[in-house]
Amino acid sequence: MREFFVPRRIVMLVLGLALVVWCVVALRWDWLANPKYQALILTGIWNTLWLLVVTMVVGMALAIPLGFAQAVGPWYLAAPARIFCGIIRGTPLLLQLWLLYYGIGSLFPSVPWIRDSALWPILRQAWPYAVVALSLSVAGYEGEVMRGAFKGVPHGQLEAAKAMGMPRFTIFRRIWLPQALHRVLPTLGGETVLQMKATPLVATITVVDIYAVSSRVRQDTFIVYEPLLLLAVVYMVIAGLIVLLFHWLERRVPTRSA
Repeated sequence: MREFFVPRRIVMLVLGLALVVWCVVALRWDWLANPKYQALILTGIWNTLWLLVVTMVVGMALAIPLGFAQAVGPWYLAAPARIFCGIIRGTPLLLQLWLLYYGIGSLFPSVPWIRDSALWPILRQAWPYAVVALSLSVAGYEGEVMRGAFKGVPHGQLEAAKAMGMPRFTIFRRIWLPQALHRVLPTLGGETVLQMKATPLVATITVVDIYAVSSRVRQDTFIVYEPLLLLAVVYMVIAGLIVLLFHWLERRVPTRSA
């Protein structure tokens, strides 16, 4: 506790508080009282959060088999997994997003059986392409991370489990996967924060996230700095909650398999 109250930290704290007070007093925040912008902000935060959660879950569900195939799979599974991860990691996410939405998505209206199907009301919207692009991005990056995590599990534990007659799926479920996930938790927390920072790209295909809301406010009111400051605060709060969540998970997940 004493280390916190050193002169330089006290000075930085005072300067930070002074900056916050100045921003509150000197800048224009009257637009926040407009119900239209309040509803837009809540919608943007909600869309950002559910996009983050859904794409991380779907992406990790794809990353686990991708990493496992690269770590121990036969060549006909490992090679496609490596190629997929290489393509995703080697191309910009914005390019992938535009190829899905403006490329594949623009072809669907010309296909009669798709346009007349029950899925067309969904496929004509932008959010499915955002979910797919962000999920594939997570799968590509985390698939490579999971490859290293699977290889990092001590081989002796796996051999001991085999010697005890444990089935392969049980070994994977109780030993291999839990230890691999525990190894990647610190990295996964950072990747989740990076994924949150990548969500503003969906605004380029008309998905209304919190970044798109700040742009809308700036266009309507010609107020530049205040919406951007609010946007920064929202992202910092979400990032802080993500870090705290993963720190809690690291303490809760056992280091040894059951």
